[in-house]
Amino acid sequence: MRLEPKTAPSLIVTLLYPVAAILVTFAITALLVLAAGASPFSVFFLVWKGAAGSQFALLETLTRATPLIFTGLAVAVAFRAKLWNIGAEAQLYIGAVVTVVLGTGALPLPSFILIPVIMVAAMAAGALLLLGPAILKTRFGVDEVVTTLLLNFIVLLFVSMLLEGVLKDPMGMGWPQSSRVIAEAQLPRIVQGRRLHYGFVIAIVSAVIIWIIMKKTALGYEMRAVGHNPQAASFAGIPVNRVLMKTALLSGGIAALAGFSEVSGLKGNLTLDLSPGYGYTGIVVAMLAMLNPIGVVVSAIFVAGIFVGADAMSRTAGVPSYIADVMVATSLLTMVVALLFTRYRLRWK
Repeated sequence: MRLEPKTAPSLIVTLLYPVAAILVTFAITALLVLAAGASPFSVFFLVWKGAAGSQFALLETLTRATPLIFTGLAVAVAFRAKLWNIGAEAQLYIGAVVTVVLGTGALPLPSFILIPVIMVAAMAAGALLLLGPAILKTRFGVDEVVTTLLLNFIVLLFVSMLLEGVLKDPMGMGWPQSSRVIAEAQLPRIVQGRRLHYGFVIAIVSAVIIWIIMKKTALGYEMRAVGHNPQAASFAGIPVNRVLMKTALLSGGIAALAGFSEVSGLKGNLTLDLSPGYGYTGIVVAMLAMLNPIGVVVSAIFVAGIFVGADAMSRTAGVPSYIADVMVATSLLTMVVALLFTRYRLRWK
């Protein structure tokens, strides 16, 4: 048995395999739910109800999806050029640090100026953070998977040091947290009395901009060419290393916006548990979307809905909320297999 590349997979096949991956995911999850002694149909209904069964549930799902859109876009951009950015978590936190530093009164500016300034500064910090591994990769051949992954732990320790030191809130009763950002640095709520904020709108606009860059610009063409075959791209005159540098700057900057939106739009301050793993989940989101920027939005809402719905379901059905982690992990594995069979077919010798 061997894998044989497909010449030109049809649109129907390209769409059917991801759908089949989702159906297989639900089938596997149903077996686990049965093993837990519950009805799969009632559990899936409760998950849907907890994620989108009311205005409150839907807005909570969109709120949870906001940072996942940013990290998913960051991963999709990097992976498209085969720059394996596993450090979106670090870039998220460095964007949050910059947001706190500039948003707690350091810049006495009106809101319509201060928020864009903080966004640009946070993006610059995230971009520079990923630029280091990109330089190590292009100049010395260092595997960026290792460097970006290790940066996650380094940045978390750095943030912990800041929260116990210069950024510690003197009014925080000893808790390791920063001071709250001022009102001029906070993103307004989309719906009053709910947690959904304008960071979600920024995320949607970012997805559209990234789609335009990927599909309609020379940089997007160069990124796709480098991702498909860097040797052929170099032979065609594309500066591979320069494209990787630009990709790193774009990817790191987008990931940092996740930290900005969480601090400025939702939490109001920085804590060490700001992210429950949004940077890592962004990899799942990007893969489920097949690295498509618009698909990242749908994928992020889907993953966020699973987590939000599972929390509500576990309180009602008695099934552990960890079933959400199983669903997300299984969906990633099945989607990888679906992508494989989209491009290859099995041949029996």
